[in-house]
Amino acid sequence: MSDPALDVVEFVLTTHLYTENRDLDENDLPPRFRQVFWSDDAAEDAPGGVERPLKATDGVTRTATGVDRPWEAVSELLFTQRTDFSGEISLTQPEMALEWYVDRADDDRIGANPTIVAALADADDLDAPVTHEESRDNVRPVQADRVWIDALLDEYFDEEEDAEMLDLVNVRAPEEIETTLADLVLTGDQEGEIQKIVKAIEHREYLASIGLREIGKLLFVGPPGTGKTTVSRALAHELGLPFVEVKLSMITSQYLGETAKNVEKTFEVAKRLSPCILFIDEFDSVAKTRRSDEHAALKRAVNTLLKSIDEVSLIRDEVLLIGATNHPDQLDAAAWRRFDEIVNFPKPDRDMRADILRVVTREMEIADFDPAEVADRTSGLTGSDLRMVLREAVLGALTEDRMTITQADVMAAVEDFEERDNLKNMDMIDGEGAEVLGETGSDGQEHTHDESGDDGVHDHDHAAHGPSQD
Repeated sequence: MSDPALDVVEFVLTTHLYTENRDLDENDLPPRFRQVFWSDDAAEDAPGGVERPLKATDGVTRTATGVDRPWEAVSELLFTQRTDFSGEISLTQPEMALEWYVDRADDDRIGANPTIVAALADADDLDAPVTHEESRDNVRPVQADRVWIDALLDEYFDEEEDAEMLDLVNVRAPEEIETTLADLVLTGDQEGEIQKIVKAIEHREYLASIGLREIGKLLFVGPPGTGKTTVSRALAHELGLPFVEVKLSMITSQYLGETAKNVEKTFEVAKRLSPCILFIDEFDSVAKTRRSDEHAALKRAVNTLLKSIDEVSLIRDEVLLIGATNHPDQLDAAAWRRFDEIVNFPKPDRDMRADILRVVTREMEIADFDPAEVADRTSGLTGSDLRMVLREAVLGALTEDRMTITQADVMAAVEDFEERDNLKNMDMIDGEGAEVLGETGSDGQEHTHDESGDDGVHDHDHAAHGPSQD
C-alpha cells in the first residue's frame, strides 16, 4: 500500500536536490516527476526540458504523486513547511528529510530515483543501494516520454506541410503500452529471436566495434490475429522505447502520388525519435512482387522503401525495424534480403491455445473452467479469435445479469463464433441474408469479424472488453 507521506517527501526532496545540483539533468528525474515540470521552451538545442528551480506546489505535487491532500500528508513532519500564498511545500532541513526518506523507502524505490542516489553518494553517513550510473539505467530515458515525443514532432515537422503524413504514423510512448512480454504466449522460436534482439540492443557498442552493423531488421510473418503487432508493442514496453507504427496500405491507398515521399518521412520520424522501434505493418502492400504493369508510383515506393531499409541501422541509428506481413507470398526476393531475421507467427496449436486461454482468463471467474476442453474445440483459431470467444461469453452472461461465467458459457460462445465465421464466408446473392443478425447493422453496412487486427494474446485487462481494434 502506498504511503502518502513517503510519496510527498520523495517528490519534495527530489525537487530540492535537483534544483541545488546543476550537474543533474532530466534523466536523473523519475519520469512521473519530470513530466510535471516539462517545458517545450526549456532547452535551446532540444525539443524541451526541465527548468530550474523546481517548485513543489500543492497542485504539482498532487499531479506527480496522486496524493489528494499533499500538505496534510506531511504537515506534522519537523522538516516540512508550506507557503500559504503560493501553496509551495518545501524543506526546512533537507538532510533530515533525506535521512527520514532513506529509513523508510526500500532499495528498489531509492534505486529508481537518480537524483536521490546522487545525494546519497555525497552524504557521509548514508549509503545508496546502487551507483548513480546504475540508478540512471533503471530509469526510462527522457526520449521515451510522451511529452518529449510530442515536443520533438512539433519541432521537426511542419504542422501544415507534414500533417497528412503524421496522421498516418502512430507514435506510442512505452508508458502507453500496457501489454508486456510476460502477458504473451510465445513459441520457442519467437522467444529466442526476442532474446537475441534484446541482447543486440544491450551490446550495440560491442557489435559496432567488431563490424556487425547490419542487424536489427526483423520480418514477422503469419496469419492475422497471431500476435505480430502485439509482440512488437510488448517489446517496446519491455525495452522502454517509443513505438512508431505505420500501415503501408494507408500510405499507398490514400496518397498514391506521395507514397515514396511518405515512406522516406516515415523513416525520418523514426530516426528523430531514436532509440525506438519502427513497426511497418502490412509490409506486402508496397513491397509486393513487382510486375511490369505495376503503377509507376508504386515502383518508386518499393525502391524508396528498400533503400530506406538499407540506410537505417540499429547499431548506427538506434532504430529497430520490424516489418509484418500476412502475405509473405507477395514479397519479392529483394524485400526478403533486407531482413536479417524472419520470425514465424503460426496459428497456435492445442497446447498454446490452452495457455492463451489461461492467460486471458486470469482475472475472470469461470465455474469449472477447463481450458484444455476449449482448446480441443477451437482448432484453427488464433489468439485474437480466442479473446473474442471469451468476450462473447462474458457479454452473454451479462445479458442474464451474471457477473461470473461458466464452462458452458464459454463452450456456447465457441459454437456461436463458429456459426458467425460460417456466415461471414457465405456468398450473399441478391441481398439474401442481408437481415441476418450480427451481419448487417442498422446503418445498412455489413459487420463482420475484423481480421485486420493482429492481437494474438494481449494482457488480461482487455480480455473482457473484446479484441483490440489496433
